[in-house]
Amino acid sequence: MTIALVIDDNRQTADSMCDMLKLLGVEAYPVYGSRTAMLALTKKIPDVIFMDINMPGVSGFEVLSYVRREPHLQHIPVFMITSDDQPQTAKRAQQTGALLTLVKPVSLEMLEKALRRVGLLPLSV
Repeated sequence: MTIALVIDDNRQTADSMCDMLKLLGVEAYPVYGSRTAMLALTKKIPDVIFMDINMPGVSGFEVLSYVRREPHLQHIPVFMITSDDQPQTAKRAQQTGALLTLVKPVSLEMLEKALRRVGLLPLSV
């Protein structure tokens, strides 16, 4: 089963995304904030990460840079989540190592397309 880590400082957003991912047959875990996310990534390695960009303290860009520097995490596909739909934000996310930027509110269809893009969606969906 595919395991997803959803990182967002907004609990409602993270929980909602996890619920949608579960509808797609994905085992999803919310992590509420960037520092907690970096700690979680030392304990369990997910198959995919969905991460908010704008979080207090350490931004999603900084967490993404950490993921791309760590040899045991480099292979994980990362999708950035943001309410900022400016092209330069998506470009920066891609340059930092994200596969794609999803603009909030994230829909079930958007998550399905993202997972299909990296071959992680179960065939039964």
